[in-house]
Amino acid sequence: MVNPQGPPRARPTDITSPGPLLPRYGVVVGALLHLIVYFVAVLYSYAEQLFLKKDDSKIKKQDAPTHCDLHSCKDGPIRNGHIGQRPASINPERLKDFGEEDYLNGDVKTWEMKIVSRNEELLGHALSRIPQSSSRTSPSSYNKLIRFEDISAAAFKIQCSVQKTPCMYSRLSKQYGVDIYLKKEFLQYTGSVKERGVLYLLTSLPQDQQRKGVIVASDSSFSMAVAYHASELRIPVFVIMSTSTSPARVKTCREYGAMVISYGTTAKDSQIHARRLAQENSYLYLEEEDSAVYLSGLGTVGLEIYEQAPKLDAVIFPAGEHCGLLAGSAAALKHLNPRISVIGVESESFPVLQQSLKAGHPTEDQACSSHHFCGDVSGLCFGSNSLQLTGKLVDKVVAVREEDILISMLRLLEYERATVDAEGAIGLAALIAGKLPELKGKRVAVVICSGNVELHLLQQCIARALTLDNRVCRFSLVLSDCPGDIAKLLEILAREEARVLDIKQEHLFVTSELFTVEVTCIVETRDKIHTAQLRNALLERYPAAKWTER
Repeated sequence: MVNPQGPPRARPTDITSPGPLLPRYGVVVGALLHLIVYFVAVLYSYAEQLFLKKDDSKIKKQDAPTHCDLHSCKDGPIRNGHIGQRPASINPERLKDFGEEDYLNGDVKTWEMKIVSRNEELLGHALSRIPQSSSRTSPSSYNKLIRFEDISAAAFKIQCSVQKTPCMYSRLSKQYGVDIYLKKEFLQYTGSVKERGVLYLLTSLPQDQQRKGVIVASDSSFSMAVAYHASELRIPVFVIMSTSTSPARVKTCREYGAMVISYGTTAKDSQIHARRLAQENSYLYLEEEDSAVYLSGLGTVGLEIYEQAPKLDAVIFPAGEHCGLLAGSAAALKHLNPRISVIGVESESFPVLQQSLKAGHPTEDQACSSHHFCGDVSGLCFGSNSLQLTGKLVDKVVAVREEDILISMLRLLEYERATVDAEGAIGLAALIAGKLPELKGKRVAVVICSGNVELHLLQQCIARALTLDNRVCRFSLVLSDCPGDIAKLLEILAREEARVLDIKQEHLFVTSELFTVEVTCIVETRDKIHTAQLRNALLERYPAAKWTER
């Protein structure tokens, strides 16, 4: 039914009523509770972050700083893993006339520490746990072998500051019937593989010892590596050398940043003086040994070879100079692939490693030479740690003659443009001399570990190697003292394509007929076959010619 009065009117609103302008009491309480919970959560998160920061700072205080941390980018641009600009590590005024006894202060706390390692612990913390004592550590602490984890830790720690040197296929492969891959460790900044062990040794030192400094007594590649990397790490470094040391090596160590002191006429005098300075000034006396820290650094070469040259059948290392490179790298390679043959090569004149393996303990060859050429491949096979690793992991040790080493140096210079010393060339010498016939047709890596050869010694080595390789020969013959006879001789040499290096004439002391001259020639040929052809041509024209054998 329709309402006659029309639709109902809306009830008028009371405009005088204020309405709910303020929130109710329960809403206010809820908002306050939300705010309280929010502030509690913020405070809890802040406290948790503060707690974690304290834990991190405790851990950092316990650990020694890595080499990468010490080389921060604030010091300047980093090129090739090294700092572009660095301040001088040593104040020269501090050690003015330091070699004299009057300048040695006796009021400094003295102690002597020997670098060793506890192999059951992680290698990165090994040196920080070594007690500082005035006596040498007992030999029993060396009897534990390094682990693969130690070598991996070393590789991670030194990767910022050492070269990852190439392992390249060699042109010599076709000549000797072996696929040769050369690991060119002589390309390190100081020209030696020992940088790896030295750097890991120095970065593992406690901070207080890094501030005090280190001291070495040698003119070897080890001392040059210590001089360079200690200066890069801002560690004061002192190198004691005998007065008979080559001026070039003294200059090199000084350019690396070390304070070089000449003392004594022999290496033993320098070592005694260095130990005395270490005791009186709290320096750490370093010498090349077979501690687990040093061996682990050297063992990183094995890791790189395995990565760079896959499917290798054998790897050849030099076995001289304490055989640390051989032992450390063998530990890495045998862990990664037990089927890889690890071979060591030493000098036939100084078979120290072979003698030590037969005797079961380290021995010293009393006939070791002090000549720089022999010093790189001879010396004490020192420490039971290296000897145990070598006896357990190395498949074969061979010896080569010094003549083979010289020819190896010549081959590397000609085919690889590599200037190396005897230690760097001895591995390839085993292949050149035919000491490893079982490697024919196989993939073999050869470690060229050092290139620190002095210029005058290099000249002598190359000249002698050319003679041994039948490429420089000498002959003498008697000619009549008439015009044109020497010209005829030179025509024969030109026809045979021989290069005349020297020619001499002797008139006064000729014991043959009068009015004759004795002519001595030194000529260069291409190879042994060319030398034989020249000899036959000369004997055909001059039957009395005397050929000087090498």
